[in-house]
Amino acid sequence: QEQWVESGGESVQGGESLKLSCATSESTFRQFCVAWFRQAPGQEREGVAGMNKDGLIRYKNSSIQDRFRISRDWAKNTLYLQMNSLKPEDTAMYYCASDPGPCWDCKGGNCRFYRYKTWGQGTQVTVSS
Repeated sequence: QEQWVESGGESVQGGESLKLSCATSESTFRQFCVAWFRQAPGQEREGVAGMNKDGLIRYKNSSIQDRFRISRDWAKNTLYLQMNSLKPEDTAMYYCASDPGPCWDCKGGNCRFYRYKTWGQGTQVTVSS
């Protein structure tokens, strides 16, 4: 079920920044868990950054946390992902998603995001070296 609409993906050089946006309906936006996922060719989809309705934020790992920032605008029902210092390994289709929960499982600074139910169609980010 696709109810999010992503935008902002493009081709950039390594080291540059991008800000992705994702809009949806108010009811979808107010689900307990919202997150950004990505899927590179030949790889499984993985959670990158997420936040719950209480404002708790989690990132996939420390490398992502050092470079990416997830945020939301309640007035616009929009989720954002600010990506800095982009690397070629960040190349992927980026999706936003939401779910009633639970949101993630974190151990030792690494977080795994559960399978969410509501998705967008994705926006492509390509980083060249």
